[in-house]
Amino acid sequence: MNTPLRKVGMVMLAMLTLLLANTTYVQVIRGDDYASDSRNSRVLYEEYSRERGKIVSDEAGQVLAGVEPSNDNFNFRRTYRNGPMYAPVTGYYSIMYGAGGMENAEDAFLNGSDPRLFVRRLSDMVTGRDPRGGNVRLTIKPAVQKAAYQAMTENGYTGSVVAMDPKTGHILGMVSTPSYDPNRLASHDGDKQQQAWQEYSEADGNPMLNRAVRETYPPGSTFKIVTTAAALEDGMAPDAGVTSDSEVTLPHTSTQLENYGGATCPGNTLKDALKYSCNTAFAEIAGDLGPEKLRATAANFGIGEDDMRIPLGVVPSSLGELESPAALYQSGIGQRDVRLTPLQDALLAATVANDGMAMKPNLVKARLAPDLSTIEDIAPEELTGEPAMSAESAEALTQMMIQSEENTGGGGKDPELKIASKTGTAEHGSDPKNTPPHAWYTAFAPHDDPKIAVAVIVESGGNRGLAATGGTVAAEIARATMSAGLGGG
Repeated sequence: MNTPLRKVGMVMLAMLTLLLANTTYVQVIRGDDYASDSRNSRVLYEEYSRERGKIVSDEAGQVLAGVEPSNDNFNFRRTYRNGPMYAPVTGYYSIMYGAGGMENAEDAFLNGSDPRLFVRRLSDMVTGRDPRGGNVRLTIKPAVQKAAYQAMTENGYTGSVVAMDPKTGHILGMVSTPSYDPNRLASHDGDKQQQAWQEYSEADGNPMLNRAVRETYPPGSTFKIVTTAAALEDGMAPDAGVTSDSEVTLPHTSTQLENYGGATCPGNTLKDALKYSCNTAFAEIAGDLGPEKLRATAANFGIGEDDMRIPLGVVPSSLGELESPAALYQSGIGQRDVRLTPLQDALLAATVANDGMAMKPNLVKARLAPDLSTIEDIAPEELTGEPAMSAESAEALTQMMIQSEENTGGGGKDPELKIASKTGTAEHGSDPKNTPPHAWYTAFAPHDDPKIAVAVIVESGGNRGLAATGGTVAAEIARATMSAGLGGG
């Protein structure tokens, strides 16, 4: 063989080798990925040829995501009851854009391919029955979801509400506003899907962002729950003396940290500091505790968990680096680099309510067969296995949060609810002193037998501008949510 032919042969051999390697990569290494990719038309036709399982609420199995027959190449179309209200929970199921939310997290079970449904799939093949996906029962209580959503949307607020059962971790409500209608993305008309996706993607307020679990914010004074828990565990008594000064100097700087409005704290004990939310006292408490103790307590509240799934993925909350005494002072009041999701903020109150033990937040109560028989009940789990504080410290903190609620204004106050709470007014932005603050409120009720814990954030103070506070903006929303969860309103 002459040299030119040898070179051509070598090139062809190399190309054949690359072709075989690519075929192996596509069919073997990436085969499962491509087969399960929702954009694969063959997979889509197969999935839409069988009835997708339902997503139902906890109470009376109210259908949140169902199906209806479709007279086209796709036999079934996904439908969403009160789509915008439940969109942060259900997510969407779209021919063009795949799935989001619980539709994505529970996709294998809903479409019937989950191994736990193998016996039923085999039975369907033998009997000739039309194959169907499994159903997912959520922990969501419609009354809670409705109360939270209406309170946010009627005021035109951007933000989130999360409610949970402190004893089980069951998420009773999860609202993010503004929201979107997943029914439009479930359309079988490609042009309508594209139009909806473009509108949602370009809309002000990013309605497809689930703020409850995919966004973090400075928590402001709601973080004082963590600082107080760390102090109590370190041996500090509720009646221990603290500074009442209107301002303190950050260590090794000339920068002043002041109380809200520059006021002197009305009291000089730890319980007074929480009742009146005195920044100067908590800054010094955090400085005395040191970064290790504060970080350890925060971790047992769940802050820093980087793989939390409910089963939706949750972005991690964080304290930041705590790299200096000045940073520690600012972090002790929930500013500087402290960032929490609304879910995590709800977990602060829930942990106090549950005698100091954080329960793993969860949206799924049970997985059901197509015939609605139970395949799997989801048992409550502790989040970290270590209490954030002792039961004694939790009781002391509860009493302080009761006093905090007594000192908190806002609408919807009802002594019958027996609320223990903490507000937060969090600075943010490049010019925090001239930017309306985020308004926070986290609480639980009844404080003598807790059944619901709630966190509310209203971004940039809603319609209150620079005068916004957690009490004047967020408290009323949380109280309405808790009332609904406890059977009132």
